[in-house]
Amino acid sequence: MDEKDFLAERFEEHRARLRAVSYRMLGSLSEADDAVQEAWLRLSRADAGGVGNLGGWLTTVVGRVCLDMLRARTARGEESLDAGESAGVRVPDPVVGSGTDGTDPEHQALLADSVGLALLVVLETLAPAERLAFVLHDMFAVPFEEIGPVVGRSAGAARQLASRARRRVRGAATTPDADLARQREVVDAFLAASRGGDFEALVALLDPDVVLRADTGARFAGAPKVVVGARAVAGQAFTFRRRARFARPALVNGAMGVVAVANGVPVSVMGMTITGGKIVAIDILADPERLRGLGAGSRV
Repeated sequence: MDEKDFLAERFEEHRARLRAVSYRMLGSLSEADDAVQEAWLRLSRADAGGVGNLGGWLTTVVGRVCLDMLRARTARGEESLDAGESAGVRVPDPVVGSGTDGTDPEHQALLADSVGLALLVVLETLAPAERLAFVLHDMFAVPFEEIGPVVGRSAGAARQLASRARRRVRGAATTPDADLARQREVVDAFLAASRGGDFEALVALLDPDVVLRADTGARFAGAPKVVVGARAVAGQAFTFRRRARFARPALVNGAMGVVAVANGVPVSVMGMTITGGKIVAIDILADPERLRGLGAGSRV
């Protein structure tokens, strides 16, 4: 085995962790793969012999790459607002499992700490540096002494970034029930009520303050993006009635959700946060272009 093959083999040992870091940072599976590939390119050009802790070095490198990508995304968003375009709602790429029992290998690799879709939506609201500090420290135990140089600040300033992010996450993200079987019962009841047009049954399944967020893409720019309240969300669920007959329960980011497929093509992925037997958040990706990008195989 030559030196490059040896280096590639060592890199592969860290790929799953790097992809998990990138996914939490970017909320995009394709961009996460791009960030990991860029980390490999930088490693192949570096003097790897001088790297003592390869895993730590790669984690900070991929964090730096993701930070640059987030900042570029933020700049594009500001340009769109300057041009008078609506900011809309962006639901991160869902990771959809092949089963509903929590044993799907991709879920275990990407979502070892149960990063639900609702949490990723909250992470989307953080400033890039806050998101990096929170993800690297709180999710991957990277010391602030290593995070500081990535964001161009001291370790103490990096700690403050993570603390600010943590407060926002705790204030907005809800932890789902751990019992997948109980979650499945709620999802099955939701689908039955949707298919049957039973409005009151839908309301009974929803938390009074439930929040529905829908990413429908540019094609349906006029559609409601955020709906709050049980009766309002139940009313929106009625628009789902036609798709409900094509829908099936699925594991979405480690929790129960719904995937609707028509003629073998995914038309929507619905992540649900279920707490205390009630649905407290529904996050829907129904952007045809992004759904095509996810594919209809192992991920959807």
